[in-house]
Amino acid sequence: MGGMQIDTGIAPAHREAIASGLERVLADSYTLYLKSHKYHWNVTGPMFQTLHVMFEQHYTELAMAVDEIAERIRALGALSPGSYREFTSLTSIPEDADDPDAVTMIRRLVEAHEAVVRTARAVFPAANEGDDQVTADLLTQRMQVHEKTSWMLRSLLEK
Repeated sequence: MGGMQIDTGIAPAHREAIASGLERVLADSYTLYLKSHKYHWNVTGPMFQTLHVMFEQHYTELAMAVDEIAERIRALGALSPGSYREFTSLTSIPEDADDPDAVTMIRRLVEAHEAVVRTARAVFPAANEGDDQVTADLLTQRMQVHEKTSWMLRSLLEK
Protein backbone atom coordinates (compact mmCIF):
# COMPACT_ATOMS: atom_id res chain seq x y z
CA MET A 1 0.00 0.00 0.00
CA GLY A 2 1.39 3.41 -0.98
CA GLY A 3 1.14 6.70 0.82
CA MET A 4 3.35 8.63 3.18
CA GLN A 5 5.37 7.01 5.96
CA ILE A 6 4.30 7.68 9.53
CA ASP A 7 6.84 9.88 11.31
CA THR A 8 5.51 10.73 14.78
CA GLY A 9 8.59 9.73 16.74
CA ILE A 10 7.42 6.19 17.55
CA ALA A 11 9.56 3.54 15.86
CA PRO A 12 7.70 1.14 13.51
CA ALA A 13 8.40 -1.89 15.74
CA HIS A 14 7.00 -0.03 18.75
CA ARG A 15 3.92 1.08 16.81
CA GLU A 16 3.35 -2.53 15.78
CA ALA A 17 3.68 -3.83 19.35
CA ILE A 18 1.37 -1.13 20.73
CA ALA A 19 -1.24 -1.68 18.01
CA SER A 20 -1.12 -5.43 18.66
CA GLY A 21 -1.88 -4.83 22.34
CA LEU A 22 -4.65 -2.37 21.48
CA GLU A 23 -6.23 -5.01 19.22
CA ARG A 24 -6.75 -7.14 22.34
CA VAL A 25 -8.17 -4.16 24.26
CA LEU A 26 -10.53 -3.53 21.34
CA ALA A 27 -11.59 -7.19 21.21
CA ASP A 28 -12.28 -7.28 24.96
CA SER A 29 -14.15 -3.97 24.79
CA TYR A 30 -16.31 -5.08 21.86
CA THR A 31 -17.03 -8.44 23.49
CA LEU A 32 -18.05 -6.60 26.67
CA TYR A 33 -20.18 -4.24 24.58
CA LEU A 34 -22.00 -7.22 23.08
CA LYS A 35 -22.43 -8.95 26.45
CA SER A 36 -23.77 -5.73 28.04
CA HIS A 37 -26.22 -5.27 25.17
CA LYS A 38 -27.45 -8.87 25.44
CA TYR A 39 -27.94 -8.48 29.19
CA HIS A 40 -29.79 -5.19 28.63
CA TRP A 41 -32.23 -7.04 26.36
CA ASN A 42 -32.65 -10.15 28.52
CA VAL A 43 -32.41 -9.12 32.18
CA THR A 44 -35.45 -10.02 34.35
CA GLY A 45 -36.40 -9.91 38.02
CA PRO A 46 -36.86 -7.32 40.75
CA MET A 47 -33.78 -5.32 39.62
CA PHE A 48 -35.01 -5.20 36.00
CA GLN A 49 -35.46 -1.42 35.66
CA THR A 50 -32.19 -0.53 37.39
CA LEU A 51 -30.15 -3.08 35.44
CA HIS A 52 -31.87 -2.46 32.10
CA VAL A 53 -30.97 1.25 32.30
CA MET A 54 -27.49 0.64 33.74
CA PHE A 55 -26.55 -1.91 31.07
CA GLU A 56 -27.67 0.55 28.38
CA GLN A 57 -25.39 3.21 29.87
CA HIS A 58 -22.54 0.68 29.83
CA TYR A 59 -22.94 -0.41 26.21
CA THR A 60 -23.46 3.18 25.05
CA GLU A 61 -20.18 4.21 26.69
CA LEU A 62 -18.45 1.15 25.19
CA ALA A 63 -19.76 1.99 21.70
CA MET A 64 -17.84 5.27 21.86
CA ALA A 65 -14.79 3.57 23.40
CA VAL A 66 -14.39 0.90 20.72
CA ASP A 67 -14.35 3.63 18.10
CA GLU A 68 -11.63 5.53 19.97
CA ILE A 69 -9.51 2.39 20.41
CA ALA A 70 -9.90 1.36 16.75
CA GLU A 71 -8.98 4.86 15.58
CA ARG A 72 -5.84 4.80 17.76
CA ILE A 73 -4.85 1.49 16.13
CA ARG A 74 -5.28 3.16 12.72
CA ALA A 75 -3.29 6.23 13.79
CA LEU A 76 -0.45 3.86 14.70
CA GLY A 77 -0.50 2.56 11.12
CA ALA A 78 -2.14 -0.83 11.66
CA LEU A 79 -5.46 -2.16 10.42
CA SER A 80 -8.12 -2.52 13.09
CA PRO A 81 -9.82 -5.87 13.64
CA GLY A 82 -13.57 -5.63 13.21
CA SER A 83 -15.16 -9.06 12.75
CA TYR A 84 -16.56 -11.57 15.23
CA ARG A 85 -13.95 -14.07 14.01
CA GLU A 86 -11.11 -11.64 14.76
CA PHE A 87 -12.56 -10.53 18.09
CA THR A 88 -13.15 -14.15 19.18
CA SER A 89 -9.50 -14.99 18.56
CA LEU A 90 -8.26 -11.87 20.41
CA THR A 91 -10.58 -11.51 23.41
CA SER A 92 -10.03 -12.81 26.94
CA ILE A 93 -13.73 -12.59 27.80
CA PRO A 94 -15.73 -15.83 27.43
CA GLU A 95 -19.11 -15.96 25.73
CA ASP A 96 -22.04 -17.23 27.76
CA ALA A 97 -23.08 -20.82 27.11
CA ASP A 98 -26.30 -20.33 29.08
CA ASP A 99 -28.96 -17.73 29.91
CA PRO A 100 -27.82 -16.19 33.20
CA ASP A 101 -30.11 -14.70 35.84
CA ALA A 102 -29.67 -11.06 36.90
CA VAL A 103 -27.17 -11.75 39.71
CA THR A 104 -25.07 -13.97 37.44
CA MET A 105 -25.15 -11.23 34.79
CA ILE A 106 -23.77 -8.75 37.33
CA ARG A 107 -21.01 -11.18 38.41
CA ARG A 108 -20.03 -11.89 34.81
CA LEU A 109 -19.94 -8.20 33.97
CA VAL A 110 -17.66 -7.53 36.96
CA GLU A 111 -15.34 -10.27 35.68
CA ALA A 112 -15.48 -8.89 32.13
CA HIS A 113 -14.80 -5.28 33.16
CA GLU A 114 -11.86 -6.47 35.25
CA ALA A 115 -10.60 -8.50 32.26
CA VAL A 116 -10.55 -5.32 30.14
CA VAL A 117 -8.53 -3.58 32.86
CA ARG A 118 -5.98 -6.42 32.90
CA THR A 119 -5.74 -6.42 29.10
CA ALA A 120 -5.27 -2.63 29.02
CA ARG A 121 -2.69 -2.78 31.82
CA ALA A 122 -0.69 -5.34 29.82
CA VAL A 123 -0.24 -2.82 26.96
CA PHE A 124 1.47 -0.21 29.18
CA PRO A 125 5.00 -1.64 28.83
CA ALA A 126 4.82 -1.38 25.01
CA ALA A 127 3.33 2.14 25.19
CA ASN A 128 6.01 3.27 27.66
CA GLU A 129 8.83 1.66 25.69
CA GLY A 130 7.58 3.40 22.54
CA ASP A 131 7.24 6.72 24.38
CA ASP A 132 3.56 6.74 23.31
CA GLN A 133 1.80 9.06 25.76
CA VAL A 134 -1.36 9.15 23.64
CA THR A 135 -1.91 5.41 23.99
CA ALA A 136 -0.92 5.52 27.68
CA ASP A 137 -3.56 8.23 28.22
CA LEU A 138 -6.20 6.21 26.36
CA LEU A 139 -5.37 3.10 28.40
CA THR A 140 -5.55 5.10 31.65
CA GLN A 141 -8.99 6.47 30.72
CA ARG A 142 -10.28 3.01 29.80
CA MET A 143 -8.94 1.45 32.99
CA GLN A 144 -10.55 4.20 35.07
CA VAL A 145 -13.97 3.58 33.47
CA HIS A 146 -13.79 -0.20 33.87
CA GLU A 147 -12.48 -0.11 37.45
CA LYS A 148 -15.27 2.28 38.47
CA THR A 149 -17.90 0.19 36.68
CA SER A 150 -16.60 -2.98 38.36
CA TRP A 151 -16.89 -1.34 41.76
CA MET A 152 -20.46 -0.15 41.06
CA LEU A 153 -21.53 -3.59 39.83
CA ARG A 154 -19.90 -5.33 42.81
CA SER A 155 -21.80 -2.94 45.11
CA LEU A 156 -25.08 -4.34 43.77
CA LEU A 157 -24.06 -7.79 45.07
CA GLU A 158 -23.42 -6.67 48.65
CA LYS A 159 -26.00 -7.50 51.30
